[in-house]
Amino acid sequence: MTQPPTAAAAQGRPRLVERYRAFLPISDATPSLTLGEGFTPLVRLGRIGGALGVANLYAKVEGQNPTGSFKDRGMVVAVSKALEAGAQALICASTGNTSASAAAYGAAAGLEVVVVLPRGQIAAGKLLQAQVAGAKVVAIEGNFDDALRVVRELAGSAAHPITLVNSVNPYRLDGQKTGAFEVCDDLGRAPDVLAIPVGNAGNISAYWAGFRDYRAAGITESLPRMFGFQAEGAAPIVLGRRVESPETIATAIRIGDPASWTKAVAARDDSGGLIEAVSDDEILAAWRDLARQEGLFCEPSSAASLAGIRRLAAENRLERDATIVCVLTGSGLKDPRTAEASVGSPLVADPTAAAVSAALGW
Repeated sequence: MTQPPTAAAAQGRPRLVERYRAFLPISDATPSLTLGEGFTPLVRLGRIGGALGVANLYAKVEGQNPTGSFKDRGMVVAVSKALEAGAQALICASTGNTSASAAAYGAAAGLEVVVVLPRGQIAAGKLLQAQVAGAKVVAIEGNFDDALRVVRELAGSAAHPITLVNSVNPYRLDGQKTGAFEVCDDLGRAPDVLAIPVGNAGNISAYWAGFRDYRAAGITESLPRMFGFQAEGAAPIVLGRRVESPETIATAIRIGDPASWTKAVAARDDSGGLIEAVSDDEILAAWRDLARQEGLFCEPSSAASLAGIRRLAAENRLERDATIVCVLTGSGLKDPRTAEASVGSPLVADPTAAAVSAALGW
């Protein structure tokens, strides 16, 4: 007869903010809020790593967060702190994932949520998430940078008492650094290289802060080099100038003037790392291989991290025995249209084993 779980086991895993409370701006006055964020898997990329000659290659699969992206790590802290401050509404600009996360956590907290985004530039899965969660969505004729300018102005106006939850909110980056903690906890050390897509540039900054926090606390002994990758059509940090009309299939990083630009450059330089650009073709190739060789279905933007590592490996710019972690920032279900365009129609057959075998060419 199966025995019931013990009291300790029945409690389940701790909340993310409680697990890393010592490193977060959380106090007894901070309201408790969670959708089960964090604790995402670190998966060894055995087949891809083998082909690249990189034995210790891993993916941090952030698409397994509640709304399907890494944004939930920061949003749970930002919204908790907004509640603590007495906020009644949230606002954000978004390329998609922030809107989905803000809408979900705002709904859980009982707060009104306003989303401003560029019309026609948001992947369908992300927009639907925000709308289904009840957010008020305003699409503007402009890009993400225009949307961010608008929401910053609205959040700064006394006529609109509303909390901004983009990554310019420091609590967002506080929460996002928990990804670095988990990587170290799972590896038992810091990686040698952390590869990550760069759009608004908050996440590379947050991971670097997390790695530094763990070393300062004596939990790890070393720091990784931070390798950030932008899309070629939206690579302002690589170019050293704002991109007025960014274009890339990787919609989550289609940003021409990153809000955390300075912090990202500091993370690159302080870690001895790099920020480079990869093409859409390289991103899509990495995206397909992650799904077909490793079973990991991420959104195209996420695959920029692996695309960059593949290029560096091809150029003999990687130590082959290095431990490398690629952050996959969001789920493939965020962008179903790109996936639909990349696959053919299903085979069709009559309902017999012979017909199915014939359709398969067996």
